[in-house]
Amino acid sequence: MMSFDREQWSIVWQSALAVLFAVAVLGAGYLWLPPEVVGVVGTTAVGDRLAFALKWDLLIFLWLAGCVGAVSQARFWTPADRKGSAFGPPRPAIALRAAILQNSLEQTMLTLGAHLILAVVVRDSELVLIPLLVVVYLVGRAAFAIGYAASPIARAFGMALTAAPLVFTYVLAAVLMLAGNR
Repeated sequence: MMSFDREQWSIVWQSALAVLFAVAVLGAGYLWLPPEVVGVVGTTAVGDRLAFALKWDLLIFLWLAGCVGAVSQARFWTPADRKGSAFGPPRPAIALRAAILQNSLEQTMLTLGAHLILAVVVRDSELVLIPLLVVVYLVGRAAFAIGYAASPIARAFGMALTAAPLVFTYVLAAVLMLAGNR
């Protein structure tokens, strides 16, 4: 049997904290956040639910645009990096921003798909989950970006805070679809 080293246990611990945080925010929000506060009003058709999800996902795309801007801004101010990644390895500052951008792009695409699928299968007040998922995503991405330069341990919380709700969303959508009437 394989055993974890200290760093691996720290990553597991940070990930567990992130899952608990996500469960607390999503659970409390689902139970206590009035749907009207986030724009859920009455019965909605599928097209309305998709539009609702996309409106909230604007915040996620703004995060992604900020990541693109951070890489572009760093390239602008550094002559050695202006030619772009096709012409040589980036300096560490660009490499860090590019890694955060790449991971955020991957997470954004998976998250967008999850939110759109969820919007199709949830009903009325259940839509409150989407803005809650967006908030958790943004907190997770910020924690990931802040921790990335420090260590794998420091970025684990943010990565798990992005990934765990994503897995939850896909599983919930699949369960609702398999249960029928959705």
